[in-house]
Amino acid sequence: MTSKQRFITALSRGIPDRLPVTTHHVMPYFLNTVMGGIGVQEFFDYFGLDPIKWVAAYTPDICDEDNWRVDVKTSLEQNFAVRQYRILTPKKTLTMIVQENEYTEWVAKPLMKEKADIEIIAQYAPVPLCDVASVNQEAEAFGDRGLIRGTIPGFDVYGQPGCWQDLAMVFGTEQLILETFHDPQWVHSALQVFLERKQKYIMSMSGAKLDLVELGGGSASTTLISPDIFEKFVASYDAELIELAHQMGQRIVYHTCGGMMPILEQIADMGPEAMETFTPPSMGGDVDLKEAKRRIGDRVCMIGGFDQFHYFLNCDPSDTRKAVRRCFEEAGDDGGFILSPSDHFFDADIECLKAFAEEAKQCTYN
Repeated sequence: MTSKQRFITALSRGIPDRLPVTTHHVMPYFLNTVMGGIGVQEFFDYFGLDPIKWVAAYTPDICDEDNWRVDVKTSLEQNFAVRQYRILTPKKTLTMIVQENEYTEWVAKPLMKEKADIEIIAQYAPVPLCDVASVNQEAEAFGDRGLIRGTIPGFDVYGQPGCWQDLAMVFGTEQLILETFHDPQWVHSALQVFLERKQKYIMSMSGAKLDLVELGGGSASTTLISPDIFEKFVASYDAELIELAHQMGQRIVYHTCGGMMPILEQIADMGPEAMETFTPPSMGGDVDLKEAKRRIGDRVCMIGGFDQFHYFLNCDPSDTRKAVRRCFEEAGDDGGFILSPSDHFFDADIECLKAFAEEAKQCTYN
C-alpha cells in the first residue's frame, strides 16, 4: 500500500497492510533546533513516517477594510514576543493580545471584552472561503505520497476549529464556562454566530480534494468542561458542521487534546470519521487506550495514543519500541487505528523517533 492508501483504509476502519504511523503538526522548534532546519516533508522522509501535508488555502479577498481592518504591533517582552491587535470596525475598535515564545503561542487578552461584542463580530467579521483550486493543485502535486489534511479555520487572528473552542479563544475559556451558568441564552446566541460562519466556509469546500478535515480543539476537553456542558454547548453545534461537511464530501477528525474518556460516546455520536488525540494520563490526559478501543473502536478511526513526553526523550529506544507495541496491542485490533504522538512534541531524541517509526512498521495484521 502507499501511505495514502494506508491512511484511507484506517480512516474507513479497515485493515491496512501495516499500522499507519505519523505525527501531528511538525513543530518548527524541533525542525530548527534538532533537525538543522529541514522542511516538514524532509522530516517524514528522514524518519520513514507516513507523510501528512497540511493545506490551508483561502480565497484572497476575504476582508473589507472599511468594515474590518486588522492592525498589529509587535514587541518583545522578557522571553517572548507580543502581538497587539487592533480591529477597526464602524462601531467599535476591538483589541487582542497574543504572546509567543520559541515553542508556541497563546492568547494573553481575548478579543471580546463584553458580551455585546458578539454583535460586532456578527455584523462585520469577514468569513474566509476555501480556495478549492489551490487545495486541489497541492493535492495533485502530493499524489499518493500521503494524507492531505485541512482544518475548519479558527477566528480571524487566533482561534480553533470548533464553535465552542473558537468562542473560548476570543471571549476567554473561564469566562465562557461561567456564562453557561449565568447566561446560557447568550452563550447559545454567540455559538450560533460562530456556527453560521463555519457553515459558510464548509459550504465552500465542495470539490476540495482533502482527505481529512480537523474540527474541535482542546478547549472542549473534559480537562476544562463537564460532559453536560459538552453536550449542551459543543456537540449540538459541531454535529451540524460534521453533517454539512459530509454533504460537501469531506471526512472529519474531531480533535480533543486533554481529557476525553467521559465524552467518548458523545464525540462519536456527532459522526466524525476519526477522533484524536487520546492523550494518556502520563501526559495529563485520561485515556485508557484499550478501553477507548472497546467503547468506540467500531465507530471511528482512532488517531494518537502515544506518550511522546516519556518515550521520545531521555529514554532508551527499546522502551520506545515497547510503548509502540503496547499501543498496537491496545488499539490495533481490526484496524481503524493510526499511531501518532498525542498532539505536538517539541523536543525528541532522534534515535527514539527512529525507533518509533521502525517498530510501528513492524506492526502488521495477520
